[in-house]
Amino acid sequence: MSLPPALAELVEDFEAVGPKDRLQLLLELSQELPDLPERYADAADSMEQVHECQSPLFLAVEVDDDEDRRVHLFFSAPPEAPTTRGFAGIMHTGLDGEPASEVLAVPDDFYTALGLTQAVSPLRIRGMAAMLARIKKQVRAAVAA
Repeated sequence: MSLPPALAELVEDFEAVGPKDRLQLLLELSQELPDLPERYADAADSMEQVHECQSPLFLAVEVDDDEDRRVHLFFSAPPEAPTTRGFAGIMHTGLDGEPASEVLAVPDDFYTALGLTQAVSPLRIRGMAAMLARIKKQVRAAVAA
């Protein structure tokens, strides 16, 4: 599976530990999710909601106009939703700043390599898949514009 370097490193980190430690890694990533910039302060009005997530999650994607078309990701998820925030943290850590072509090339089911299907419910995994799908949709739209 070909992944951007930061995302590949995260996958390796998750693969290297057992299911309980994977949940701890997910929790750590939830705590590292950056705060939103002021322009996204009202997430419900300025960002796209990912309805498949069990907790309210909003995301926004910006793509630079330069040659690499680097992608920037912004997420809003409540602190009391650590799994959802952790998934957003995986996406942010693994994809933020990557060229659009790299983001679009991420396999839709890359999350299976994280080994989280043994640790979290299928509904939560569906939310993570939906996050990636929404990110790719917004990247495609920005590149086409």
